[in-house]
Formats: sequence, C-alpha cells, structure tokens
Amino acid sequence: MLFRSTGLGKTELKAKVTGVVRQGDYLILQVDTLEPVRWKIRAGISLPDMWVVIKAMIKPANLKILLSNRWVKEAEHPGEF
Repeated sequence: MLFRSTGLGKTELKAKVTGVVRQGDYLILQVDTLEPVRWKIRAGISLPDMWVVIKAMIKPANLKILLSNRWVKEAEHPGEF
C-alpha cells in the first residue's frame, strides 16, 4: 500500500494493512508504514465510507483486478497519484 499527503510534499509512504477491527459503528483499518518512517496509522471507516469503497470495488475495471492472478506478483507502481 502506498500513501501520499500534501502535508508531506513529494514523500511517498510504503505501508501494509495489519488488521481491520470493528469498533461500534466503525471498521478500524490498522496500517503500519514501513518506509521512510515507521508509523502506526488507524482509519475509522463509517458505513457511508464503506459504501463508497464497495461501489468502487464492484465496478468492472476494478473487479478485473480483484479476479486476476496478480495476487502473487509485486504490484506495479501507479506513478504520480
């Protein structure tokens, strides 16, 4: 997983998801950054936010990625995002 933030300039953070836990009406996405710093990031995802993600995932172009054999390969860098 990659992160970018306007607050970090051009810095790109490499990270991995370490867990998803339910807390009340939220799913808490737990992420550990790996490079260039080591942070623990948590994002509380509400039901409206989950719906945005679900709708995006079921679009044909995105389903194609989910159903492909790319699960075992290193992801190609997406370029500037």
